[in-house]
Amino acid sequence: MSNGKSYDYIIVGAGSAGCTLANRLTENRDTQVLLIEAGGSDRSPLIAVPLGWGKILFERLFDWGYFTEEEEEFNNRKVECARGKVLGGSSSINAMAYVRCHREDYDRWARNGCAGWSYADILPYFIKAEDWEKGDQPLRGTGGPLTTIENKYPDPLHEAWLKAGEQAGYSRTPDYNGAQNEGLGTLQSTIRNGKRCSAAVAYLRPAMKRSNLTVITKKLVHRVVLEGTKAVGVEYSDVNGGAVTTARAEREVVVSGGVINSPQLLMISGIGNGDHLKEHAIDAAIDLKGVGQNLQDHLSVGVEYERIGDGPFVGTLRWDRLIMSMAQAYFMGTGFATEMPGPLTGYITTKEDLPQPDLQLLARFIPPESQPWFPGIRPKPKDAFMVRPVVLHPKSRGELKLASANPADHALIYQKFLSEQEDWDLLREGIGIVKEIAGQKALD
Repeated sequence: MSNGKSYDYIIVGAGSAGCTLANRLTENRDTQVLLIEAGGSDRSPLIAVPLGWGKILFERLFDWGYFTEEEEEFNNRKVECARGKVLGGSSSINAMAYVRCHREDYDRWARNGCAGWSYADILPYFIKAEDWEKGDQPLRGTGGPLTTIENKYPDPLHEAWLKAGEQAGYSRTPDYNGAQNEGLGTLQSTIRNGKRCSAAVAYLRPAMKRSNLTVITKKLVHRVVLEGTKAVGVEYSDVNGGAVTTARAEREVVVSGGVINSPQLLMISGIGNGDHLKEHAIDAAIDLKGVGQNLQDHLSVGVEYERIGDGPFVGTLRWDRLIMSMAQAYFMGTGFATEMPGPLTGYITTKEDLPQPDLQLLARFIPPESQPWFPGIRPKPKDAFMVRPVVLHPKSRGELKLASANPADHALIYQKFLSEQEDWDLLREGIGIVKEIAGQKALD
């Protein structure tokens, strides 16, 4: 079958899961692993330096460029779906927030039949994985590959917002990843020595020193090769086309392309709803109707406030200061560009009978449309900040469908945000909570 090489395991996608699996599987030096990534290297300073996240986000760098189809509840607008196309996947382009989620999330999985995934089951792995800057604490770990820190960006609005939350009746939490998830607190980040600690940094780079791991980039997987219903390999080519190579997996093919690419690849390979596959002349090897269904995501909206007087961030966006700060962060790991500005979060339970928070608040004390400026060339932006209520457990469900049988064509994404009234109601309530906190005396 193979015109390429044979491996024990083939991993499709070098994102958060793929990088971790590549590391753990190759701990056994007798195991040969191939890791395939459609994107390229993660060595860009914009990825490494935390402040580079803004340019990555707004210019869709290292990104697949996905958008939903027209969303009826959004007045038929399309919504962007940022997904990393680079070593490290979305962990190389996200805002570096470290959030374990609430213990009830995992306990609910276990109660519904997912044995081995309760909070008690997975807590030892959370502890093993991290290197928490504050040292050994209950429920936290040290010495692991993933460095986690508490943000320290020096902005007086940070403390004022927390005080305003208390004045509005919302408690603080000293560590939302520890014993107390609920409350307002400082966001924690995956940053090591002033630079992003992505899955590629934490897991993949150490593993790439091993002779039993092969990593290939800028390759597009066309399909998983099946013998009957067993996955035995993959077909792939350069992302820009060219000859197709087949690699064989003696043990397993691991599909870790993420929430969009994984179901698309499965369907193109003949695993999915047979009726839908037939529409694209794909024979169903496994008629599995759930593939591409039950799509869900956290929806948020921004509540923006103009700031009275400039905070510390806007001045640092001046071209000369910004360039120097990015260089200082990249080469020395110091300076303001090593932190995410104004990082606050909060978890709020809006109903007494709920077992866990259903609403998150995310605050960034930077103008939503921040741009570099310089006197006489581009004016300094007016300072502002934004707080986003986030629906944590949306009831709305979407789906993903094939546009064609061509793996290079983007799938059709139907998020169906706000298709359930309960999500509308909670989002409105979240906006009200933001306004309530913003109206407190501490923010006068």
